[in-house]
Amino acid sequence: MNNIKSCSRRQFIENIGQFGLAISAMPAMIDVLFGSGRSVFAQDDTGKFIEVKHYKKLPDNAIQCFVCPLDCILLDGQTCFCRTRTNHGGILYNHAYNNPCIINVDPIEKLPLYHFLPSTKSLGIATGGCNMRCLYCQNWQESQEIPDKLKNFSMTAEKLLDSAAKKELKSICYSYTEPVSYYEYMMEISAHAHSKGIKNAVCTAAFIKKDPLKELCKTADAFTVTLKGIDQEFYDKICGSKIAPVLDAIKTIKEEKVWLEIAHLIVPTYNDSPEKTKELCKWVKENAGEDTPLHLLRFFPEYKMKDVPQTPVNVITKAREIALDAGLKYVYVSNVSPHDGNNTYCQNCKKPVIKRLGVAVLENSTDKGKCKFCGTQLPGVYV
Repeated sequence: MNNIKSCSRRQFIENIGQFGLAISAMPAMIDVLFGSGRSVFAQDDTGKFIEVKHYKKLPDNAIQCFVCPLDCILLDGQTCFCRTRTNHGGILYNHAYNNPCIINVDPIEKLPLYHFLPSTKSLGIATGGCNMRCLYCQNWQESQEIPDKLKNFSMTAEKLLDSAAKKELKSICYSYTEPVSYYEYMMEISAHAHSKGIKNAVCTAAFIKKDPLKELCKTADAFTVTLKGIDQEFYDKICGSKIAPVLDAIKTIKEEKVWLEIAHLIVPTYNDSPEKTKELCKWVKENAGEDTPLHLLRFFPEYKMKDVPQTPVNVITKAREIALDAGLKYVYVSNVSPHDGNNTYCQNCKKPVIKRLGVAVLENSTDKGKCKFCGTQLPGVYV
């Protein structure tokens, strides 16, 4: 679909009343739909939904979505697995649009991104919805909910970027939930960000089809991809998803020459064995390159995995040693502090050039990414 269309919220609700929505929570939706919202920024109520670009029409007002590998086929009135896209009279609309449920000013390192504009602040945003069902999701209250049922901000791309520019923020981060679910909103924001001197950073599980990903790569300046495991068994048990499209997405991002960092959560008894870590690091080195930063994250009990203990620090430390021995040059421990894995080290003189406590930068001994001690250029994007 090449033409982007929108419909008013009133029209959308009227049509919902005619044919209903194809998810179990829908009967309660109308009562809470399209609240006035809240915001620490200036608000704007546009009353719009946006037509999805990547889909095709089928007979009898059915459609098939091609944003993610699920390829959802929807009858008139049904909603995609991601909870955000609904077939409205044979046209696929995304209602995760201009209604973020999260807007925060964060250090860019929180994404995690350690080689992209270090020491700067970013505007992090998210809407409800996700096309995965991870059992340990930390933001499940938002990611596993229909966007319209959440208490949302009312914020157009223009207003969002104006707010970021006024606060002199260097980037917009699409994170917290899953940006693939609000892909159309993200694309609209990212397409206009550069004109205001703002870069785009995407934190994603990368369960996305190649065409929309390549389109996103034209406006994205950096990706953090959460590679949750290294085999299909883990994705089956924990994520309710497939790993092959994720691995393909990582390769595509590298091919498109967009800055990439990879995050990997180590979950006790599920993916914490040295053998699994070696396998993952081998794949990352061979397919993303030895200079691609790898962030090893400690698991904390959450959502439907509260009975699983948090990852022992010694397991995280050992995993980092395995990754370094495998030939990866920049391996981080991002959510355990203090830890040697918080810091960035020059590969030439071996000195810590960016010292951190967790994600907080304590000392930055680089000049536009060059080591101040020996002049070696670090890989990444710097200011």
